[in-house]
Amino acid sequence: MRILQVHNFYQQAGGEDQVVAAEHDLLSAHGHNVYQYLAHNNEVNRLSALTLGIKSLWNSETYQAIRRIITQQSIEILHVHNTLPLISPAVYQAARSLGVPVIQTLHNYRLLCPAATFCRQGEVCELCLHRSIKIPAMRHRCYRGNFAASSAVTAMLALHSFAGTYQKKIHIYIALSEFARSKFCEGGLPADRIVVKPNFLSNDPGVGQGNGGYALFAGRLTVEKGLIHLLDAWAANPAAIPLRIAGDGPLCDLVRERTNILPNVEYLGVCEHTRVLALLKDAAYLVFPSRWYEGMPMVVLEAMACGTPVVAFALGSLNDLIDDGVNGIMLPLDNPHLLPQPPDRMASLRTGARRHFEQRFTARKNLQLLTDVYLRALNRAHSIS
Repeated sequence: MRILQVHNFYQQAGGEDQVVAAEHDLLSAHGHNVYQYLAHNNEVNRLSALTLGIKSLWNSETYQAIRRIITQQSIEILHVHNTLPLISPAVYQAARSLGVPVIQTLHNYRLLCPAATFCRQGEVCELCLHRSIKIPAMRHRCYRGNFAASSAVTAMLALHSFAGTYQKKIHIYIALSEFARSKFCEGGLPADRIVVKPNFLSNDPGVGQGNGGYALFAGRLTVEKGLIHLLDAWAANPAAIPLRIAGDGPLCDLVRERTNILPNVEYLGVCEHTRVLALLKDAAYLVFPSRWYEGMPMVVLEAMACGTPVVAFALGSLNDLIDDGVNGIMLPLDNPHLLPQPPDRMASLRTGARRHFEQRFTARKNLQLLTDVYLRALNRAHSIS
């Protein structure tokens, strides 16, 4: 197939960017012709607020560029990952005007929540879920902590919601989990056009032994990731298994300060990806105390590939990823002090963690799922043309 990927990179690289690259390489390696139309949010700082607002609503340059690429390269499938703020929903209309089926991966909850996270002040917030106009997001400055920016995103979502863009211009949506699919259905997206395809790992890191005798947190150091609850849990359990923390983020100074006085907690700072994988292989388990609706966290998939069980709160898509007592432990949100788990309990879950990866998150499995989505989109486009 001849596929055009569309993605607006964030200023801070994240999981979505990794998925775009991984799918590009996977498809290319199996004989598909994959082209890309990319934008990067580093350009945002050079634009006035007015210009950025207009581009986020409708970018005429995107519209013309997409039409040109589709025509010149005989594109058969348009696969969109992120359009905010520079690419805009003009990309959908450009493809539909030429009869090319459109697929949108729902990496986050942007279409239902201007912040894209359903998270405010470190906890789950669904105030905008059932609203056509996301007024609470403006009031709470949910996008970049800025009223003007939050208003621009709210206006973009409202305009294209009323125009039917999200209902009529997209042939197939890809949700990362059954939980995410249920939320998008609840928010009004057409259920018959949302399929579930999880993320995957391009490279299998291989199984570790888990003999390091420590629990590992690896990720961004933010409130919604549960860092405060994590540190409090280990502070309340001085005899617990040692905890190592790898990552960076707004809570970096707090984590460093707290770990200096907690004898059983070590802050490793920023670690290269190869180092994180080595830590995962030796860890007794990955502790993942997020308190918001995660999408499809890559570190959880990497842990399972390494045969490392995961301890997490029973929230959102983590319920789809972790089978309690089989490949990890699920805890109630109201009891974070249970985050430290005895290593002997976790050792018996290593086989289940690896098996879960092999069944769901390999490149081979994902290639099959992705091509099935493309064929479904082509069939749908043909049936309504």
